[in-house]
Amino acid sequence: MVPLAAQAQDLLGLEQANRLRRLQPKAGADFASNDYLGLAGSARLGRAVRDAVARGVPVGSGGSRLLRGNDPEHEALEAEAAAFFGCAAALYLSTGYAANAALLSTLPQRGDLIVHDVLIHASAHEGMRLARAPFVAAGHNDPQAVEEAIGGWRRGGGTGTPWIAVESLYSMDGDRAPLDDLVAVAARHDAMLLIDEAHATGVFGPQGRGLAAHLEGRETVITLRTCGKAMGCEGALVCGPALVRDSLINRGRAFIFSTAPSPLMAAAVREALCILADEPERREALAALVAHAERVLAPHGVAATGSQILPLVIGEDAPTMARAAVLQARGFDVRGIRPPTVPQGSARLRISLTLNVTEAQVDALADALGSVAA
Repeated sequence: MVPLAAQAQDLLGLEQANRLRRLQPKAGADFASNDYLGLAGSARLGRAVRDAVARGVPVGSGGSRLLRGNDPEHEALEAEAAAFFGCAAALYLSTGYAANAALLSTLPQRGDLIVHDVLIHASAHEGMRLARAPFVAAGHNDPQAVEEAIGGWRRGGGTGTPWIAVESLYSMDGDRAPLDDLVAVAARHDAMLLIDEAHATGVFGPQGRGLAAHLEGRETVITLRTCGKAMGCEGALVCGPALVRDSLINRGRAFIFSTAPSPLMAAAVREALCILADEPERREALAALVAHAERVLAPHGVAATGSQILPLVIGEDAPTMARAAVLQARGFDVRGIRPPTVPQGSARLRISLTLNVTEAQVDALADALGSVAA
C-alpha cells in the first residue's frame, strides 16, 4: 500500500470537481473578512494589548483553565461579558468552533432531542456528531418544521428535553432567524434554545449585543458570541444560565482539554466590549454602507439581505470560482463559496461588507460585477 494514497486520491477528486482549496494571502479591497466593524487593526485594540503587556499580562496561559491556565484576565472578561450581554454567566473558549462543539456535545443528554436549522454552522454539526442525543434537521428558518419535529418525537415516546439550535444571522445567506417564533415553540415544548450570534454580535442590537439581546437572561436561552468577527479579536463567549457555565467547566471536553486562550486576547476582548458600547457610530456607518451596497449591487444579482452579508448565487462551482478569480485580479477580495459549505447547486460569491472599505470601493465593485460575465 502506498502511504497517503487515499489522501492523494481525495485531493485529486476535489481538484477535478473544482473544490480544491488553497490558502491565499490577503490582497485587494476587503470584501471577504468578517471584521465587520474594522476593529481587528484598530488603534484602540492595539493600545489595549500594549497596556496589558505593560501591566504584566502574559502572552501564553501556560495550561488549561482547570490547571494553571486560569488567568485574572479570563475571569474579568467573563464577568464583564455577563454584565454587558445581560446573562447570568459567561465562559470564554478558544474559538467559536470549540464553543459550538462543546455546547452540543455536552449539554443535550441521552433521551433528549436536538432539532437544528439545516443551514447551521459546521461546528454545530461537529458537536452533534459527538452528542449523546439524536439530532434532526428542520427546514431553514421554519419554526413550524421545528414544532413538527418535536411533536413527532413526543408522540413517538420522547420524554427528554428538546434542544433547538439555530443561528441568529446566517453566515452564507445573510438572513435572520425568526427568533421570537422559535422562543414560542421552545416554550410550548419545554425546550432549550441555543442561538449562535456569531455574525450578529457587534453589528445588531442595542450596543451591538446582537439580535438575541432581548432574550438574554432567560433560563431556557443560551447564546454563543464569537469574538473573532465584529469584535476583531479571537475566541468565543458562551452566555446563559450559571448552570450552563458550570456544566461546560466540568463536562465540556473542548474546554477541559484545551490550553486556555491567551490572556492578552482576553484583555483585547474586554476592550472590544467597551468599544461596542462607546462607539455606536461604527454600527451606524456599517448600516449606511449596507444600504448603499444593496442599492448599487442589486442590479447585478446580489441579494439584498438587510445585513452585512450579501450573496451572489451563481450555482455551479467552476463559473463561481472563475468569476471570483477575475474580481480578485481586479483588486477586489471576493471569495467563492462552494459545497459542502453551501448546499449543492448554490455556489456563490459571498460579499462581506466591513468598515475596511468605502462607498467608492463598493461602487467600483458594482462596476466590476457588471463587466464580468457570469
